[in-house]
Amino acid sequence: MPQLNKFLFNICSFIHLNNKINLLSNEDIQYSFKDFNYDKIISCVNCFPEKQCDECHIYSYPYTQRHYYYIRNNFPWGLFKCVRQVSLYDEHLFQHEFFIRIQKSFPFIEKLTLYNKKAQYNKQYRKSKEDIKHLSIVEYPYLTNLILYDTHYDYIEQFLLDNKTCLANGLYLSLNYKSLKK
Repeated sequence: MPQLNKFLFNICSFIHLNNKINLLSNEDIQYSFKDFNYDKIISCVNCFPEKQCDECHIYSYPYTQRHYYYIRNNFPWGLFKCVRQVSLYDEHLFQHEFFIRIQKSFPFIEKLTLYNKKAQYNKQYRKSKEDIKHLSIVEYPYLTNLILYDTHYDYIEQFLLDNKTCLANGLYLSLNYKSLKK
């Protein structure tokens, strides 16, 4: 393809474990793009035993799309200035530091959706008031839409307690009402 100057892509594939297919490693995927001179290629392989599937996500960087869906704990990080919509999903828990890294990677995020039923450990509210003063508060100055439907109560606390997260005024919050009764 000598006339192709730039090729931007975002590929996400899911493989059900009953297919008996061996999923490639990140190294294998990176090697398949060794002759691709135009952009940096990022790949991430995720295994989800509870859902009995594996996922492979490959994209060109810098990432120019306005959305980035289903970010996991092993997200390869970077700066994504164009992204405005993000969703987070994992079968493993997210800690406070993960949300700090999300804010740094997606500084202009407007819509955030979270799916995670695993409880956090080392939760900040269990620490002393002196310890909490030294923890970083996650700030989402452009966030206008927060969706926390299928999440553990810990993540509702993560976003709604002012010693953990600072949200913009006028935020549209969507969650299960029963979750607030705890």
